[in-house]
Amino acid sequence: MTLKLTITETLARARADLGMGVPVIVMKEGRAILAAAAETLTAGRLSDLKKVGPLVLAITAKRASTLKARAYDGDVARIRLPDDADIRWVQGMADPSQDLSMPLKGPHISERDGPADLHRAAIRLAKAARLLPAMLIADLGDMTGAPDLTRIDLATAAPVLDGPSPMHSIVSARVPLRVSSAGRVHVFRPEDGAEEHYAIEIGKPPRDAPLLTRLHSACFTGDLLGSLKCDCGPQLNAALATMGAQGAGVLLYLNQEGRGIGLANKLRAYALQDQGFDTVEANHRLGFEDDERDFRIGADILKTMGFKQIRLLTNNPAKVAMMQENGIEVIERVPLKVGLTPENAAYLDTKAKKSGHIL
Repeated sequence: MTLKLTITETLARARADLGMGVPVIVMKEGRAILAAAAETLTAGRLSDLKKVGPLVLAITAKRASTLKARAYDGDVARIRLPDDADIRWVQGMADPSQDLSMPLKGPHISERDGPADLHRAAIRLAKAARLLPAMLIADLGDMTGAPDLTRIDLATAAPVLDGPSPMHSIVSARVPLRVSSAGRVHVFRPEDGAEEHYAIEIGKPPRDAPLLTRLHSACFTGDLLGSLKCDCGPQLNAALATMGAQGAGVLLYLNQEGRGIGLANKLRAYALQDQGFDTVEANHRLGFEDDERDFRIGADILKTMGFKQIRLLTNNPAKVAMMQENGIEVIERVPLKVGLTPENAAYLDTKAKKSGHIL
């Protein structure tokens, strides 16, 4: 029946549910868990979840390390919920903003028996919803008496969760720009209902020659507000200016704010930086990897537009490698060294030392 939801549509519904504080069910081969995002959980829902059975808080190993909790499952820790845990305890475990002023008292007891694949998938859903990667989980056993909530079958969902959603070109229109009157903006929309991405085409670049390209991740604070904490705004403007001067190029504006963790979590990372942590350390305390972006999106858009070879404006070798691995030949890495300020000097130093940027 064509009106039945596909797994892509079901996952989109699950992301929306978690963002509103509604739990979802994740299941596989007769096992099922009830999973709620710690960030959006309410006291009432916590009380209801406690009635289902013993609860655990699933967090990433990065977050577990800051809490001095054991991650027996490698990249995931399943921490038992104390009987007296309230909503402040749950959200404090998820959000590190108060770690230094009000450290959570341990010891935190981690589960080590049984599989953690469903818990790992629940954390992946939280990340996809741009929420803190911490999920409160109740084991449902089988599906007998399971509540009427969005249900994710992991056997079917895993390939969709792990891969980028197919992109579709929606519309393009001429947009005269300061750097070139021959500007055109293309909008690409993923099938999974996530953020749209944009390609800003300068001039009429030939499809059979290496294309001057910039993969630029959205930065609300830097691109729009002129933040001095990063070099994103200057890089955006310099890349477009270079394309305008050379008469052709494509800037991909990818909506992967804050290295893919979303604006709210990026601002949480900023708050942690004010406490003395660098960019990478802040991401880890939040429970994220150094960089959660997926540059396969950029490769897909370029191929859709008919480009196979590029001259990539970047200081990040990881972007070069990702393009090469996904069918886009990088003929040349073009350095883009702009935007150094007293306010972002430490940030750029961290990018060079911990993220491998060539500065």
